[in-house]
Amino acid sequence: QLQLVESGGGLVQAGGPLRPSCAASGRTLSNYPMGWFRQAPGKEREVVAAISRSGIVTNYADSVKGRLTISRDNAKNTVYLQMNSLKPEDKAVYYCAATTSSLRLIVVTNTGEYDYWGQGTKVTVSS
Repeated sequence: QLQLVESGGGLVQAGGPLRPSCAASGRTLSNYPMGWFRQAPGKEREVVAAISRSGIVTNYADSVKGRLTISRDNAKNTVYLQMNSLKPEDKAVYYCAATTSSLRLIVVTNTGEYDYWGQGTKVTVSS
């Protein structure tokens, strides 16, 4: 069973950076396309970034393009989300998730297609 644990959230001033990470255990992470999602109070969970098994292909929500970068280190079984130029509207609980695919270059952006979820890490941005 694949288990995911996020860390690295916290409180940051607007314009500042943060770098949450997602550590996997139980399975080899390179077999899974990954995604980062967020859920703000009173809102639905939304995808912010997704990455293929190989790490070559990525996809971003329009609201975060140019500010957030997803990456992965399969040797360390870890996925990262570099967050720059944070805005108050980025405040949310951020989750990493994994799905299964035999294709190394596929990126999955549909929340419903993800099978494994972490517990989330909270990001708060002060104005």
